[in-house]
Amino acid sequence: MPSERQLAHEGEGTPVAESKLELPPVIRRQEVVAICLVGLLIICIITGLYLAKAFLLPITMAFIIGTMLSPAANLLEQLRIPRAIAAVLIVAAVSAAAAFMVGLIASPAIEWSGKLPELGARLKDKLHVFDRPLALWQELQSTIGGPGTLTTFHLPKIDWVQPTLEFLSPTFAEFLLFIATLILFIASWRDLRRALILNFGEREWRLRTLRILNEIEEHLGNYLLVVTMINVGVGIATGLICAATGMPNPASLGALAAILNFIPIIGPVAMFVVLVVVGLVSFQTLSAGLLASAMFAVMTFLEGHFLTPTIVGRRLALNALAVFLAVAFWTWLWGPMGAFLSSPLLIVALIVKEHLAPSDAPQLPEG
Repeated sequence: MPSERQLAHEGEGTPVAESKLELPPVIRRQEVVAICLVGLLIICIITGLYLAKAFLLPITMAFIIGTMLSPAANLLEQLRIPRAIAAVLIVAAVSAAAAFMVGLIASPAIEWSGKLPELGARLKDKLHVFDRPLALWQELQSTIGGPGTLTTFHLPKIDWVQPTLEFLSPTFAEFLLFIATLILFIASWRDLRRALILNFGEREWRLRTLRILNEIEEHLGNYLLVVTMINVGVGIATGLICAATGMPNPASLGALAAILNFIPIIGPVAMFVVLVVVGLVSFQTLSAGLLASAMFAVMTFLEGHFLTPTIVGRRLALNALAVFLAVAFWTWLWGPMGAFLSSPLLIVALIVKEHLAPSDAPQLPEG
């Protein structure tokens, strides 16, 4: 109709309302479903990792440690030693070193475990020095209206010994699975690499996979070498500190410090607690008992904040928060061995992320 044509012509050239652009972004149903599915997938993966710990933990340990020891196998292979024999020799040498360290710790630990009642009574007597501060704290609580329940310091019962040993020690079947997988992994690592690379059809993905595997092997090998040297130095320094302060069994305490230092954050804290308890039991005065632990705390602070970040950070920078969260997560999931694997797994994840999502990709604008 003419009136409709006239209205249509009058409407031409008028600006479109911008009200739609001012509306907040709408989350579509498909996006909600995708987010929920990803969350369920993560929950299922974590549940599977937790339930299959007895199988997956030895396998993962063997893969990570085998990748760390692959450069040594390559070196022996260059010396005309067959790779299968090289794998057996490397695993035997590492096992002998671990057995030597455990032997240094086992004898004093067995001796001290037989004196637990006597040592507990002696430690309880030493902790009576805290009765006065606890009484003052109780007085302050009663003044401000809080519950005054702290009267004396009581030692916990020894019911934690057996659960702790069960938590720390793997079963014999897990140990056999780990050793067998480690030897076979080192012996067949070249064939596994080749099969994994040739699994991709496109040349670009083959090259990317080759770079990822080479970088993982290089970084994990360097990490093991550097961290082992640093931890051996920490153990020697701890032994010298214990010998200088008159602590009993300085060699055993140094070996324990070297082993525990492989576990980030948790290991040094546990070693500090051990030194505090041993010092309080062994010495008459509180100051003499806490001297070794105080010197150990200063030494580990310098090592953790200056030495290790300077050496390891040149190869691959690790964010402190990421390391802490990784240690917390893998310790909760797989116990102490998970804490040991947390940093290598974090390194592997960062390498894969750098190659699949490189830093030169488009970034969000600042501000």
